[in-house]
Amino acid sequence: MPKRNTLVRSMHDLGLAAWFGGALMGAVGLNGAASEAKDPTERLSLSSAGWAKWAPVQLGALVVHGIGGVGLILSNKARLAGQPEARTNTVVKVIVTALAGGSALYSGILGTQIAEHASEGGDAVTKPGPGASEELAAAQKQQNILQWVTPVLTGILLILAAQQGEQQRPVAGLLRSRARKLTGR
Repeated sequence: MPKRNTLVRSMHDLGLAAWFGGALMGAVGLNGAASEAKDPTERLSLSSAGWAKWAPVQLGALVVHGIGGVGLILSNKARLAGQPEARTNTVVKVIVTALAGGSALYSGILGTQIAEHASEGGDAVTKPGPGASEELAAAQKQQNILQWVTPVLTGILLILAAQQGEQQRPVAGLLRSRARKLTGR
């Protein structure tokens, strides 16, 4: 009988949900709304203030997700040893998690650079204005792309988590073992 992992699974899923949702809302809602401000300098300062308020929550979400993920790996050692598809999924999830963490970190670094130059203003939060310094313009251009990377990567993690949940269904395992017996693999 499989052991329940409700606490660590909830930590994994809730942390990931907050990370994904916050990153997507920030790119669409926060940056989009701040870009509507009439004063170009206000666009950058409003967005920077919002992201600064979100940063501790995002960090907490990453930590909770990470603890939950490690807990799931430790509690599913036997399953991972015996199910190659679950093991492959877990390896892919670890790699994508590292990439998403890196993109979130680098996005935060770029956000700090944008905040330091908020007085220069911008056509939008991630679009430099005509008088932008090279440093601000470079940060905004990179952020214009990077703001979508974290939601995409965390969205992939959500899909991989759903796939792993499906792999744990008793019917899926039973069907796979019967198919292997029939095919001799």
